[in-house]
Amino acid sequence: MKFPLNWGSRRWRPARPELKRIIGVLLLSGTLLACSAVKLAYNQATELAYWQLNSYFEFDDTQKPLVREELARLHQWHRQTQLPAYVETLDKWTAWLPAEIDETRACGIFEEVKTRLQAISDRAVPAMGSVVGTLGQEQLDALKRKFSKLNAEYRDDFLEGSPEDLINRRLKKAVSRAEMLYGALDDKQLEVLRNRITQSVFDARLSLAEYQRRQRDALQSLGPLIAGRATSEQARPLMQAYVERAVNSPAPAFRSYQERLTRDSCKTFAALHNSTTAAQRARAVQTLQGYAQDFGILVARR
Repeated sequence: MKFPLNWGSRRWRPARPELKRIIGVLLLSGTLLACSAVKLAYNQATELAYWQLNSYFEFDDTQKPLVREELARLHQWHRQTQLPAYVETLDKWTAWLPAEIDETRACGIFEEVKTRLQAISDRAVPAMGSVVGTLGQEQLDALKRKFSKLNAEYRDDFLEGSPEDLINRRLKKAVSRAEMLYGALDDKQLEVLRNRITQSVFDARLSLAEYQRRQRDALQSLGPLIAGRATSEQARPLMQAYVERAVNSPAPAFRSYQERLTRDSCKTFAALHNSTTAAQRARAVQTLQGYAQDFGILVARR
């Protein structure tokens, strides 16, 4: 399942993962699926995370065991410390889903998700510090190729085509995410989403410029650390500094835009939720309760 957190762009946080996303979000990537698959996906999260990372760095045979070992440690920490908090959060959300919500409550959801992801990212930085010293120029070259591919895909999704085409693409993605939570949307709800997307402050060019800045920052941050030029202890503060710049852009214009985009997304989530029927909200409650139950089972089996 993907929560409908940002109808103005592909998702609430940056649409294309750079180093911050790689080290911060991977262990969630396989967990929020259809409820019947949550336990299976979570138990396979280490392997899923490895293949995601490998698609960026193309690890060699000596690096693969180390990466898997660090991911396994991170996964165990996540199971022990984060899943119980997820159950509490989901229980809280299901309590207010039957009623209407306002922008403030919607933004509260954003902040909770951001806090959960930040905790994973903070924990992952030391693990990445252990891996960075094993990377070589070939891994940086692979990362450059991956960034180039992602940027081309981003342009295809958000910049190529007529204004109407771009709106329709974003609407299709937004509807798909919303229906995972609420079920099929009616014409009125589709119009709510279309209107919000049309009025959104989302700026694809500005977002792409920031993603590319982060990519350059990632490559520049990793460059001095590869091929054993730094110990894991030396690498960690430099990695942490990169993560901080990824979370809080040094560009004032982008920080201002990000704040406006978040508020815009809160309004859209609230508008959509308030347009849903009692039956749709009941379905959303049932969906989140299913997640909470599965997460509870996973916690009990740790």
